[in-house]
Amino acid sequence: MSALSNLPAGVTVTGKISTGFEEILSHDALAFVADLHRRFNGARLDLLENREEMQEALDAGLDPDFDFDTADIRNGDWKVQPAPADLADRRVEITGPVDRKMIINALNCGAKVFMADFEDASSPTWSNMIDGQINLRDANRRTISFTHPTKDKTYQLNEQTAVLVVRPRGWHLEEAHVLIDGEPVSGSLFDFGLYLFHNHAALVALESGPYYYLPKLENAQEARLWNLVMLHAQSALGLTAGTVRVTVLVETILASLQVDEILYELRDHICGLNCGRWDYIFSYIKRFKNRPDKLLPDRAEVLMSSPFMHAYSRNVIEICHRRGAHAIGGMAAQIPVKNDEEANAAAYAKVRADKQREVRDGHDGTWVAHPGMVALAIEAFDAHMPNANQIERQNGFSTDATTLTTPSAGSITMAGVRTNVEVGILYVAAWLNGQGAVPIHNLMEDAATAEISRAQLWQWRVHSAKLESGAVVDNTLLEQVFAEVDEQFQSKFGEEYEARKLGAATRIMKQMVFDDEFAEFLTLPAYQQLVSA
Repeated sequence: MSALSNLPAGVTVTGKISTGFEEILSHDALAFVADLHRRFNGARLDLLENREEMQEALDAGLDPDFDFDTADIRNGDWKVQPAPADLADRRVEITGPVDRKMIINALNCGAKVFMADFEDASSPTWSNMIDGQINLRDANRRTISFTHPTKDKTYQLNEQTAVLVVRPRGWHLEEAHVLIDGEPVSGSLFDFGLYLFHNHAALVALESGPYYYLPKLENAQEARLWNLVMLHAQSALGLTAGTVRVTVLVETILASLQVDEILYELRDHICGLNCGRWDYIFSYIKRFKNRPDKLLPDRAEVLMSSPFMHAYSRNVIEICHRRGAHAIGGMAAQIPVKNDEEANAAAYAKVRADKQREVRDGHDGTWVAHPGMVALAIEAFDAHMPNANQIERQNGFSTDATTLTTPSAGSITMAGVRTNVEVGILYVAAWLNGQGAVPIHNLMEDAATAEISRAQLWQWRVHSAKLESGAVVDNTLLEQVFAEVDEQFQSKFGEEYEARKLGAATRIMKQMVFDDEFAEFLTLPAYQQLVSA
């Protein structure tokens, strides 16, 4: 382990400095990040407090609605800035973590856009976060390559690649290994700042730009803070305002009631919204955790065709198109299934149906989780959208808060309980081992999976939800299921059980499920274990 020299005043780096890290964590780059943190972290913390106050109001019975005070924005005649030329066609986007091989494969896979994810698809180990910045810098310089350690194979970029968009961590996350004046730096500002500092010049040379996906915004005030960050960052680097372009993930229930307002606050930087369906389901459960009338059925039954989910998606499309922005559809989590033709055919059929629904509804693009699904998604969009997008299309759709917040019908089953326990533990174990995107039961899962799993189990337990069989979800039932799943994992993995961190993951999941208080994010306490490991 080597130490960094010539750190900016007030900056401390506690993480291991591996080869190449000193280039990313240069004096000037850290000074840039420190400036962002000092200017905007106070406002970030205030916004997180506002989230807590809103949750208290929801717990007390508040039914959220469109904001009366911003009706003039919703009724106004305004549009966002047109998308950059290389983001005009976004019909299929692929997402994944920021490891070197993944970046090369994703950029080469034929998708229009690759979202390199520092957030839900990446476990935020120190090495993952800094290696990710190195990998993205090399990708933008077109020098990235990867030689497989055991196979005689080297990966390099094709001549034509996807457009690169980066997702920094959300406002709620911190980077524990970098302290600014004694406090952990905002993970959002750290990821955003390092990428912008090291890549803006190379991206201009590629006739592209610094493009971002902004996650987990709850309201327009949080979007406004991002806008202030971008304006200052561009000015500090001598960039023209609007050089940075963003897409916002509408993946919280409260954000779906402020779609116009979020676009308005970011109107000089934003070019689209994305329906982040899995985090949206988690957000719905979390925000209505104390409402027995808002229980959702098994995750497998909460489909995009469910009335409240379909209304959310169509509302995003309608507002985006009215404002001149792209409306990007959600993630199809299915992946190709090896050695099982029937299961593989079923997976492809689900993706095809999902993408056909999205393009027919009016989406301008969509997400897939695996390169093997790219061609299928492109085919579905090409068949119904001959142009680069369909932003000019208006459906005349409108909705109300009641429709957006009324849960879908369906069953809660013992199989659903067990799946939540299994998938939650398997994902958290992988996350603790540094993996953020994990294939589980033929689906590509990220942090939203574990969040849905533990949130549903907590809510079902607290409200004594009845299973389809008539049994009640209580402590006794859940203790039994956790014990059975743990025994199953110990038997299956044997000596690898502890190395895979399945015991630690089980303890985290049980704590999240059985605690009296609902933790805002699973990744917050889990990150403390990750850092201390």
